[in-house]
Amino acid sequence: MNEQLREKKSYHHGNLKEALISATLDLIQEKGPTGFTMAEAARSAGVSAAAPYRHFKGREDLIEEVALQGYVLFAEKMESAYARGKPTPLKAFEAVGHAYLDFARTNPGHYIAMFESGVSVSRSPDLNMVVNRAMAVLTQAAEKLFEHLPPNKRPPATMVSHHVWAMSHGVVELFMRGQPGGRAPFSAEELLESGIGIYLRGLGIIPK
Repeated sequence: MNEQLREKKSYHHGNLKEALISATLDLIQEKGPTGFTMAEAARSAGVSAAAPYRHFKGREDLIEEVALQGYVLFAEKMESAYARGKPTPLKAFEAVGHAYLDFARTNPGHYIAMFESGVSVSRSPDLNMVVNRAMAVLTQAAEKLFEHLPPNKRPPATMVSHHVWAMSHGVVELFMRGQPGGRAPFSAEELLESGIGIYLRGLGIIPK
């Protein structure tokens, strides 16, 4: 009876969907994106096993919604960091990199759903749009960084943004998971900053 009352309350307040997303975030952190069932998500949200199917076809749809929510938060964080770091193009570029690390640290459930669940960014138009929105911030930061160079000396901005995205992701996966400092005597921020510096100097974008 208590479970039925909780479920009715969720429907009454219209928060069943968010309750399922919140429960899924906890389960993803605890068991990974494929380590739980829809029934477990329902139980964690305090509703019947059938209730989630009013909003989601299955676990993949539920994880996709978590990933979509994460990418929106991610894009907003990247945009905010870029705006705050605008005094110089390099500061803005570095600020976006730091925002990537900070997002992974403070939103682990979303991050795993976005990058480790196997959800395809082309699975839905909404997901594809918000992924492109996040990438556009990094690409814009790259364009500003080397706009002082002659056009024939500028590397493709999308290449630079994808390289830095990959570098940031690598730092998160290898050096920010688990015990900080367990795999390297440097912080994730130090590793990313030095990596970006070496990369940009190699391209001739910043002085050696």
